[in-house]
Amino acid sequence: MSTRSYRVSRSGRIEAPPDRVYAAIADYREHHPHIIPPEFFGRLDVLEGGRGAGTRIRVEMHVLGAARRFEQVVTEPDPGRVLVETNQDGSGVTTFTVEKADGGECSEVTIATDLVARPGVSGFLERLLVSLLLPRIYRKELERLGDYVGLREGG
Repeated sequence: MSTRSYRVSRSGRIEAPPDRVYAAIADYREHHPHIIPPEFFGRLDVLEGGRGAGTRIRVEMHVLGAARRFEQVVTEPDPGRVLVETNQDGSGVTTFTVEKADGGECSEVTIATDLVARPGVSGFLERLLVSLLLPRIYRKELERLGDYVGLREGG
């Protein structure tokens, strides 16, 4: 990341074991589409792979009345604990970190995005809006993740 970057993050507790939570995040074909908030994500297309490292995806986000498309490559610097989505255009990196809580019965999940800071007033305004909006999106994503892995608990 550039030295002119900034980070936006949100953490939340998920009432499910870390292995189940991580598996839902890492499976872009079956599970990940269920955890992204549909009001902000129009599409998630798997271009290559589909589970964990080596997966390539195209994501369409709808934010502030505009659609943005990103192609991302997934890596797992710490498989089972840390998954990273890197935008192909170099504009940002999103990291999902899943930690054990309550002796492994629950999980603490952090979604953090490092973004390149553009210069000038437009860059300042973009950072301000993104810093307000992304945590809201991540809160919804964490809620959906908790609901989804909770539903899967029975079967």
